[in-house]
Formats: sequence, structure tokens, C-alpha cells
Amino acid sequence: MLTIILLVLGLFFIVTGCLGLYRMPDVFCRMHATSKATTLGLVFILMASFVHLGFSSVGLKAILAIIFAFLTAPVGAHLISRAAYQRGVKLHDRSVTDALSVLYPEKINADQVQDKD
Repeated sequence: MLTIILLVLGLFFIVTGCLGLYRMPDVFCRMHATSKATTLGLVFILMASFVHLGFSSVGLKAILAIIFAFLTAPVGAHLISRAAYQRGVKLHDRSVTDALSVLYPEKINADQVQDKD
């Protein structure tokens, strides 16, 4: 029963992340919605596998994968959003502040970027 509850919670967070990807206005809001929700969804699904399998080799690998996800997902989302900001991806019109403009005054304008294909 606990396994099913954890799987449903994981599914809920992953679906929420997908809806956030669809509904949010700019890349930074989308990054926030998807990285938080899918990390929690993955954690609940891996916890369900650990509860179901117990202290087997697969169950312990699920615990290691949870630790790995908690360490890497926020760092990856941060680096991708910082790269998007430095490339000049526009903030949404209703964004309140641009706190990074002081740190990155030389960011590239997205309209001036040419592909090197």
C-alpha cells in the first residue's frame, strides 16, 4: 500500500512539472517548475522501488540515485539558467526585478546570436 502511495505522489509531481513546463511564461520559470517537481517525482518513485524491493542491491541503488538526484538536479538547473541569462534570453514582461544585471552587464543579446551550422 505504501508503494502505491509513493508512486502516485511521484506521478503527481512529474505531471505537475510537465504542466509547469507548458504553462510558465519564460525559460527561467519553466526551469524552476520542472527541476523542483521532477526531482521530487523521481525521489518518490525511487522511494517506492526501495520500499517494494527492500535492502536488495536494486533497493540500495535507488537510495544512491536519490542522493545523486538531490545533488545534481539543482546544480544543473542553475547552470542552464545562468547560461540562458548570459546568452540574453529575455525575462517575462511581468518579471519584477533583474537582479543579475549588476553581475552580468555584458550579456549577449539573443537577437545578435548567429548559429555556426
